[in-house]
Amino acid sequence: MKLSLESLRILDAIERRGSFSLAAQELDRATSSVTYAVQKLEADLDVLIFDRSGHRARLTPAGRLLLDEGRRLLAVAQSLEHRVLQTAHGWEPQFTLAIDAVWPWDSVTTLLDKFYREAQGTRLVLRHAALAGGWDALLSREVDLVVGAPAPGPAGGGYKTRPLPPMEFVFAVAPHHPLAQVAAPLSDAAIERHRAVAIADTARSLPVRTVGLLDDQEVLTVPHLAAKVAAQVAGLGVGWLPRWAAEAEIRAGRLVEKTVANRKAVATLFVAWRADASGRALQWFLRELRGAPTLKPRSRGI
Repeated sequence: MKLSLESLRILDAIERRGSFSLAAQELDRATSSVTYAVQKLEADLDVLIFDRSGHRARLTPAGRLLLDEGRRLLAVAQSLEHRVLQTAHGWEPQFTLAIDAVWPWDSVTTLLDKFYREAQGTRLVLRHAALAGGWDALLSREVDLVVGAPAPGPAGGGYKTRPLPPMEFVFAVAPHHPLAQVAAPLSDAAIERHRAVAIADTARSLPVRTVGLLDDQEVLTVPHLAAKVAAQVAGLGVGWLPRWAAEAEIRAGRLVEKTVANRKAVATLFVAWRADASGRALQWFLRELRGAPTLKPRSRGI
C-alpha cells in the first residue's frame, strides 16, 4: 500500500495552512520531514502532487483528486476510531429501534436529536412496526428496542417491558359517513355493517393481530397511520385512531368523534427490549423514555 493515513493528513494540513512550514508546525514536525513525506509519496505513486513552479506550491489535478478522496478516507478512519472507542466503553456500534405505527414520530425525532447530542458514535436505525410486528422483530433480534409495543407480549419470554404513558383512542368517522348520523353510543351491530380501516400487521413469524375489528366486518388494510387517517377522512371506512393523531381532523370538521358502547378508549403500550441486552445506548433510551410525557394532540394535521 503506497498511501497511508499519515501522508493524507500531511497533504490535508499543507492545503489548509497554505505552506509546508505552517503544516509542519500544526503537525509538530520539522519542515524537512513534511517535504520528504510529500516527495516520497510522489515517487511512490509516480505522480506530481504539487506544482512548485510558482512562489507557492499548488495542487496538481492529480493532487487535488488525491486530497479530495483522501479527506473522505480520513473522515471514515476518524469515525471508525471514535466508534471503536465508544464500543470499548459499552456503546453499541449500531442500535435499531422499532417504532409502532401509532406512536408519534414528533416525539421520536426529539428523542433522537437529544441522543445525537449526548451519545455520538452509535449508528441508529429506525424501523416501522405495527401490532405484532414489533414483537416479531425484537424476538428475531432484528431490532434492539420497541417503542409502543401493544399488550400482550408473546409467550415464551426472553424480553423485558415497561409501560409507557396511557394512549387515548377515539372512534372516528367522516361527517358524510352513515355512522356520523347514528345516535351514540354506537353498538357493535351498527359498526359491523360498515367497512373498517386497519393498519397492516408487520409480523412475519408471529401470528398477526387485529385490534378494534369485529368478526364479520369488511376491512380496508393500509400500510401506516397517515394512510388510515386519510382513508377515514375520505369516508372509505371507520375505526379507532390515537387521539393525538385525530384531534386536528376532528377540530377541522373532517372527522367526527363517536362514542362506542362497552369499548375501552385508553390503551397501555410498552417499551420492550431483550432480557440479555445491556448496552449503554439501550440504557440511555430506557432512561429517557421513563419520563415520556402523556401524549397530546397535534396542533396541525398528521
